[in-house]
Amino acid sequence: MMRLLRPIPGRLPFRHPAVLIATWGGVGLLRGPSGTWGSLAALPFGWILLTVTGVAGLAVATVIAAAAGWWAAARLQRAGASKDPSAIVIDEVAGLWIALLPTAGAPLLVVVALIGFRVLDVAKPWPISWADRELGGATGIMLDDLMAGAAVAGLIMLGTAVFAAVG
Repeated sequence: MMRLLRPIPGRLPFRHPAVLIATWGGVGLLRGPSGTWGSLAALPFGWILLTVTGVAGLAVATVIAAAAGWWAAARLQRAGASKDPSAIVIDEVAGLWIALLPTAGAPLLVVVALIGFRVLDVAKPWPISWADRELGGATGIMLDDLMAGAAVAGLIMLGTAVFAAVG
C-alpha cells in the first residue's frame, strides 16, 4: 500500500516549528507534486492577505515567510535533511506571494500569477536555474523560488502596463 505522506526531512519531529514552517503545516509532506501542493495551499492565504491588508500587508507577510523559511530550511538541513528536500514548500509560499503582489487580487491575474510561478519554478530558466544549482543551503532552497516569483511579478506588471497603454 502506498503511503500518503513522504517522510519528514531531517531528524526532527513533526511538531518542531522548523518542520511546521518548512512544510507549511504539513502540506509539503503530501505525496505527489509538493511544489504545486505548497503553491495551492499558499494561494488562499496570499489572496486574503492581499485583499484585506493590501500590497503592503502581503509584502510584509512575504518577508516574514521568506525569513522564517530560510531559518526552517537551515534548521532542517542541520538536522540531516538533503540539499533541497521536496517536503520544504515554504519557498513556494514566499515565491507565490511575491508573484501575487501586482495582481491587486484580480481573479484572472491571480490565476496568471499561480500558473506563471509554477511554470518558472519547474522550468527554472536562467538566472533561476543558477540559484537552484549553485547556491547551497537555505539560501539556495529559498532564492530560486523568490526569483521565480519576482520574475512573474515583473511580467504581470509589464503585461498590465502594455495592456493599459494599448487600451
